[in-house]
Amino acid sequence: MSASDFKHEPVLLEEVLAALAITEQGCYLDATFGRGGHSQEILKRLGLGGRLLGLDRDPTAIALGRERYAGESRLQLVQCAFADLTDALQSVGMTQGLDGALFDLGVSSPQLDDAARGFSFMHDGPLDMRMDNSTGMTAASWLAKVSEHELLRVISQYGEERFAKRIASAIVQQRHVKSLTTTAELAQLVSAVVPTREPGKHPATRTFQAIRIAINAELEQVEQAMQAVLDVLNPGGRLCVISFHSLEDQCVKQFIQRNSQDDPMFSGLPVVPPERRARLKRIGKAIHASDAEVRRNPRARSAILRVAEKVAA
Repeated sequence: MSASDFKHEPVLLEEVLAALAITEQGCYLDATFGRGGHSQEILKRLGLGGRLLGLDRDPTAIALGRERYAGESRLQLVQCAFADLTDALQSVGMTQGLDGALFDLGVSSPQLDDAARGFSFMHDGPLDMRMDNSTGMTAASWLAKVSEHELLRVISQYGEERFAKRIASAIVQQRHVKSLTTTAELAQLVSAVVPTREPGKHPATRTFQAIRIAINAELEQVEQAMQAVLDVLNPGGRLCVISFHSLEDQCVKQFIQRNSQDDPMFSGLPVVPPERRARLKRIGKAIHASDAEVRRNPRARSAILRVAEKVAA
């Protein structure tokens, strides 16, 4: 492992640390460990009795983290998907509840920069796109089998792509000639059928995003994970979620709104049963990166941080 493996700059770092309101003896979760940028700073603020659990679907991220933090007793790392978050907490004995949890959603910069992972049209490589590249269906395999109707739905819904019908049709026609197997092939095909260009954005950006979200079931995983964290947050514990596109942010925003109000069934009634009361309260407004951070780290441009706090039952 080289020092370059950990050059990734975490987005909204100071804002996240302030939002988590870290206490020295607290128990925290970094549900998207990546290259450990946020975790490194959380550890600096924990005392000897503090604990931090880092999760990641990517086996490379976990392997590098274990090598880097060997001997760090306050940090435990587990490779798992969001859907397995509850099991991961139990496996490391974090049953006393969490004082804070962080999600930094989407694909990480190291994953984008690694051509072999197939996430980016900027580097030609195998059309993979799996967060955990040891299991599941690759993007190439999915594209070879998916129906045109489902492909249209995915590109339109997850990519918010107005030319989804053209793209889906072209992909299906292409596979009758030769299956798409590389990121360059997919990017070139999409570029050829998209008639207009968005300034500063590659025409395949939305399609790549949509396919990645679909094969990794990202939105479903996020919803499951936030619910699991809500169930184990201690009163006063903070939920902090960074998202990078509108679908993720909408999912997070709606989750916080839904859990920040009493069950509407009891609206106007003098007594609301404890199990039907609001479980969260929103902390502040959505937070965006400063101009200075965006200049330093362009990836932060689209980042949105939302924060909520668990309320006592």
